[in-house]
Amino acid sequence: MKLIHTADWHLGQSFHGQERHAEHRAFLAWLLDNLLERQADALLVAGDLFDVVNPSLRAQELLYDFIVAAHERLPSLDIVLIAGNHDSGNRIELPAPLMRRLRTHALGRVNWLDDGTLDTERLLVPLTDAEGETRAWCLALPFLRPAEVTGSALGSRDDAGDIPPSDTPRNGYVAGISRVHRQLIKAARERREPGQALVAMSHAHLHGASVSEASERPIVIGGEESISAALFPPEIAYVALGHLHRAQQVGESRIRYSGSPLPLDFSEVAYPHQVVEVILEGEALVDTTAIPVPRPVAMHRIGPAPLDEALAALEALQDDPALPRERWPWLEVRVELDAPIPDLRARVEAALKDKALRLLRLERRLPKGEDGASPARVDLETLGPRRLFELTWASRWGEPPGDEVLADFDTLRQEVLDADDSDASARDARP
Repeated sequence: MKLIHTADWHLGQSFHGQERHAEHRAFLAWLLDNLLERQADALLVAGDLFDVVNPSLRAQELLYDFIVAAHERLPSLDIVLIAGNHDSGNRIELPAPLMRRLRTHALGRVNWLDDGTLDTERLLVPLTDAEGETRAWCLALPFLRPAEVTGSALGSRDDAGDIPPSDTPRNGYVAGISRVHRQLIKAARERREPGQALVAMSHAHLHGASVSEASERPIVIGGEESISAALFPPEIAYVALGHLHRAQQVGESRIRYSGSPLPLDFSEVAYPHQVVEVILEGEALVDTTAIPVPRPVAMHRIGPAPLDEALAALEALQDDPALPRERWPWLEVRVELDAPIPDLRARVEAALKDKALRLLRLERRLPKGEDGASPARVDLETLGPRRLFELTWASRWGEPPGDEVLADFDTLRQEVLDADDSDASARDARP
């Protein structure tokens, strides 16, 4: 059985204010050709399909047009999609009944039964071969937000069987994530028949995995939300991960982040962007192959360097005036200065005159303070709402918030996200 693993598409991303629909369209066309050429049995997309919880109609059209085209060209292809932390779980699941007619399974949220146990049935997706025989089961776990796995919603039962527990949880959130994984793996063990492989798909941060310099937007910061690869016992033939943009394996070749197919920030220029071909035979993993993704639009990063060196590097950049503007390379310039230069942008733009390049970001680097440190700076987007709330609470009351307060915050934030999602859906439905 042949699977293609990919993740972190971030359709609809605004790249320093510029849309990237041409790049995403080119990637999806390339992916469709590869699925056909390799006669894949299943496509696994491990979260962050969209860049924001309320994606534009154009971004949604890219996804749904791809699904329809894939079904037309490969009628037996199974597609499994899970929501990531950038996605709205409700939005991902909204067209699920229609998508199932196209052999596409969209999982956005986890549900809990009345007895407090996980509703595992909906998260276990059969993967079939060309003859329609179930050859594997996909354990499809969308990104787990704190409100979904902490507090009363989680219940008290942990029917983990003999699955080894993960590292001692650092907080209730990690404990909840770990418990959900263990319950789903236990259910998959009971559901599968001899000869059928188990394939786990999760949008999560694993211990020891390399995080991108600037482009990921975690919910919880500082590795506090990371889980252990030990959650996935050896009988899981392959673990398809999303969330981290750098393609990598975590400890074993069977546990992999496919990485994003396109660089989502200039810090990712040098990453090997790829999708992963996975070959299963019976219950076992036979082989994995990284398939490089061609870059539809080049991306250049100049510096950090003194102004003269940066200008010289800009002059030396090759360009192709015959390219349509939507295919012109993206450009970031980082200049080291001894003192502010008021006309810096004008000088950089002069060096780029008549070149088929798009300057997206100009960074000025001034000398550090006397102690050698740059001024303290807080990036609110990177900090994340939960951590910002914790710091604000501690500043106001002189101590960190307790577990009950954090659980209330998580629930309130989820209600706000759901309300925003509902409002956006209503706006989209208006004539």
